[in-house]
Amino acid sequence: MKSYCISDNTDTVTGMRLAGIEGEVIHDREGILKRLDELIQDPKIAIVLMTTKTINLVGDVVSNYKLTLARPLIVEISDRHGSAKIGETIDAYISEAIGIKL
Repeated sequence: MKSYCISDNTDTVTGMRLAGIEGEVIHDREGILKRLDELIQDPKIAIVLMTTKTINLVGDVVSNYKLTLARPLIVEISDRHGSAKIGETIDAYISEAIGIKL
């Protein structure tokens, strides 16, 4: 199984490639949706990593995919412009998932 990154900037894609994850830079909603549909059809793709900005452009579609598709796992990642408060972000995710404030 493979992972793939859809990003709005080259720094994130370059970093992912250094980690062995292929990806591409896409800036428009139509391009992101087209590529996402292609990735969903590919049985080798298990995880799609998307930067916050790309998720925001297609959030409605991604939410629907997360509810209806078993594969691939679509994960939002922060890019170089993301929040530096990663600990607080993780706490918020956990609190939301389990329903208990940490």
